[in-house]
Amino acid sequence: MASKGFAVFAIRKVLGAIFTIFIIVCFNFVLFRMVPGDPVRLMFRDPRVSAQRIQEMYERFGLTGSTWDQFVAYLRQLFLYGDLGESFARRAPVFEVIGDRVPQTLMLVLTALVVATLLGTLLGAIAGWKTGTKFDSIIISLSLGLYSIPIFVMGLIILLIFSFYLGIFPLGGMATIGAGLTGWAYWKDVLWHMFLPVCSIVVWYIGEYIIVTRNSMQDVLDQDYILAARAKGIKEAAILRRHALRNAILPVVTITGVNIAFAVAGVIEAETVFGWPGIGRLVYSSVMARDYPVLQGLFLVFAVAVVMANLFVDLIYGNIDPRIKVGGGQ
Repeated sequence: MASKGFAVFAIRKVLGAIFTIFIIVCFNFVLFRMVPGDPVRLMFRDPRVSAQRIQEMYERFGLTGSTWDQFVAYLRQLFLYGDLGESFARRAPVFEVIGDRVPQTLMLVLTALVVATLLGTLLGAIAGWKTGTKFDSIIISLSLGLYSIPIFVMGLIILLIFSFYLGIFPLGGMATIGAGLTGWAYWKDVLWHMFLPVCSIVVWYIGEYIIVTRNSMQDVLDQDYILAARAKGIKEAAILRRHALRNAILPVVTITGVNIAFAVAGVIEAETVFGWPGIGRLVYSSVMARDYPVLQGLFLVFAVAVVMANLFVDLIYGNIDPRIKVGGGQ
């Protein structure tokens, strides 16, 4: 009965995600057609360009016909062929333009989130376990301070200290230009360039994980089953590991899933400061070039990533919290 209830819960979540994505697609189409200015005219600043050439570009980018005709063509391209259009500035398919930057961003984001999640959860759990102690006061003050500093400010501070003044790390980029490195030497160079951007992201996210885990741990420690475990004489370390931390980690799972999606868009500042050639950097360059097809594709990717992350978190919650399996859709 419980498994059937959870199956109904999962189906409803999946259908809700599909409907949400369709609404996002519709909004995505309308949003970038509300932007003032003619995108084709922006491509040709020379007044001597012929009207025939301009008309050809309108047809090439699917900007002819009524708004409804364009919308139907957009849906057909997207859902039947997976076509996000063609970049104005790069004259290449948007899917390829975005796909070329995804690995670099995932490398940066996933590394930073893994480090921030592990350290933040550990420090937050200890702070929640030792509530009211000096350690707790120091950790919570430090985490609030770090969480209040924007990523781009932290990035500039780190870059100024460790690259400009101390000269320990490179000023930016993903690899040393013209070095011709291959194999392990190349990846070592990439990791060396990646260290500072990862640190700037970790420093910002770790404060959030500490605060969430600490507050969740405090709530869990007040539950009856913790008192019962202590009454049975179970060691404090075992209570922390087997009972308290497992339940306190539920909010961490939620914010981790959402952060993976949001961080793809949120590392724009870090990638811009450190010159990292990822999706965030692509957003910045596309805004500067008024490359609307790329921006439209990026917006769709970001929105769908957030929806799928929320769906993924909802579904895996049942493997962590038995109450979801029992309650089904509740």
